[in-house]
Amino acid sequence: MMYHNKNLFSMQDTEYREFQAKLIPNIKKESIIGIRTPILKKYALELVKNNDFTEFISILPHEYFEENQLHAFIVSELKDYDNVISELERFLPYVDNWATCDQLRPKIFKKHKDKLITKIRKWISSSHTYTIRFGVGMMMCHYLDDNFEEDHLKLISEIRVHDYYIDMMIAWYFATALAKQYDKAVKFIE
Repeated sequence: MMYHNKNLFSMQDTEYREFQAKLIPNIKKESIIGIRTPILKKYALELVKNNDFTEFISILPHEYFEENQLHAFIVSELKDYDNVISELERFLPYVDNWATCDQLRPKIFKKHKDKLITKIRKWISSSHTYTIRFGVGMMMCHYLDDNFEEDHLKLISEIRVHDYYIDMMIAWYFATALAKQYDKAVKFIE
């Protein structure tokens, strides 16, 4: 674990840290190292390629924002659907900000939309803000094109948690739905 922290701090950009702290006001500034996203993504890909991440993702919760980001990037690269679901179930309760939530985009989901919808329904019925946000984000990413069903709009419109970070994702979902499925989505806006 110390190995990864040492590597993360070697990538630190203190000016970027100041910038990030303003964008994510709900987490402590002291928990932000300040690593630019492309650098962190590259490091995650390196860890996945070398299969050098198992211990890191097994230890939760993480201390730093960038550790959560790294965890999200690693899970997003894993190639086994069931393993990704298992890792998400362990990780999502520890996601504590919109940035980590929105960076969590498992690529394998594109190949498993038939099974994914069941998980999304579970996530959006959670009591955890960022699990709900993640579920809405997955619905937006994977079910507004080929796999679109009008029932999905109803499902998202019925989320009534009234949390800023959830409401913003629902708004983003409907803005995207209007762009992709205008005739169906506009009924929900009206």
